[in-house]
Amino acid sequence: MTAPSGLTSELVRRARALHGRLPDEVMASARLHLLDAIGVGALGARSGPLHGLDRVATGAHAGGRSTVLGSGASAPASVAALVNGSYIHSLEFDDTHVGSVMHGSATLAAAALAVAQDADLGGAAMLSAYALGWEAIIRMGLASPGTLQARGFQTTSAAGPFAAALVSSLLLDDPEDVAVSALGIAGSMPGGTFAFLAEGDTVKAGQPAWAAHSGLWAAELARAGMTGPSRVLEGDWGFFALYADDPGAPARLADELTTLGDRWHLPDAAFKMIPCCHFIHPFVEALGEVLDGGVRADDIASIHCHVPRGAVPVIADPWSDRQSPRTPHDARWSLPYVLAGRAVDGHVALDLFSDPIGGARLDLSRRITHEVWDDSGFPARFPARLRVTLMGGRTIDASVDDVLGGAGRPVPARDVLAKARANLTAAGLGAEQVDQVVAELIDAPDPDLRRLAGALGAAAG
Repeated sequence: MTAPSGLTSELVRRARALHGRLPDEVMASARLHLLDAIGVGALGARSGPLHGLDRVATGAHAGGRSTVLGSGASAPASVAALVNGSYIHSLEFDDTHVGSVMHGSATLAAAALAVAQDADLGGAAMLSAYALGWEAIIRMGLASPGTLQARGFQTTSAAGPFAAALVSSLLLDDPEDVAVSALGIAGSMPGGTFAFLAEGDTVKAGQPAWAAHSGLWAAELARAGMTGPSRVLEGDWGFFALYADDPGAPARLADELTTLGDRWHLPDAAFKMIPCCHFIHPFVEALGEVLDGGVRADDIASIHCHVPRGAVPVIADPWSDRQSPRTPHDARWSLPYVLAGRAVDGHVALDLFSDPIGGARLDLSRRITHEVWDDSGFPARFPARLRVTLMGGRTIDASVDDVLGGAGRPVPARDVLAKARANLTAAGLGAEQVDQVVAELIDAPDPDLRRLAGALGAAAG
């Protein structure tokens, strides 16, 4: 199996042929994912950890026609994408495609909305480009599952510039050679490391957003005449060789691209129903089964977790730091602290990640242990296995085969709509504005982005 030259050419050619002609099922999924992202982003702008980030879109960066969530302001497309993508990812409440470990909307919703508004396009075109960007980024992840993360890169921020550049080129109908150059230029822009874990910094929120910002600039540079390599994904100096250390990935991506238009991955992308690292979600569900059986936090002597090896660096290492997070925001990647919060509070909600670290949550967190689980099936699925030991010595085992929202366990659309409505309301929109946002993105054949911007502006302040 050998990869043809110019994978970006093949991707661009196939995406251009499909743009505006996506199946109804895919467009319906795109509508739900975009609504979810905007709801999460609006809430992040109002109550997330990135206080004052909207200042990036004021002053020297003011103007433009692209909405800046939570501010009532507008900005140039690349600036709005940077701010909005950061807000979308800031609460760890945004969607994920499990097998590829891609937080697609933090990059692609931000990019698609900003470019479409800037060019005064309709919402149907925006949704089509957004969905095709998702298909591209998922396929990049599936071509080399887990390898980017194993080398310390956040997968979305590493692969995101390519997908964002594709979204921009589709929306502005760039000629094929310009679009290919845009993706080639984007190959100089991947990044986003897990260094933030050491101190719980908020920069992770900005990593997929920087991918959106970079991808839009890559497309602008290509339109201005800069050229980029058509074989940026393959070869000794290609993306997969340098970032994933996986020389076989380009051939696998070539195979993935042959299915574009026949096999659609976006409908399998998972919605998050609790605001923390997705790797933790199945553990929360497993512990919930124990608690729902009548066990209380006070009954628990200890909890022992089997953690998939690929998830360990993110939610378990170093364990002593995960047991005692430095900040409430840092707790979003702490398996023991989130489990303790689930037991003590009876749920996992936003206040777990804004309340001071301590109390009964911290006490139980320090009584949670773990071991590495080598044959878990991660990252094709996100499983969990744990044992709860009660004060009297009795043990209870619980496990979850795959995270809720994975391909085999979809979240019902009604639950996604309820989540979006709750987030938009908490972000400051009134009932009329919430209804308008939902109506435009879910029901309108060609969503009116000016009306959408007007409704979202109600959350300003």
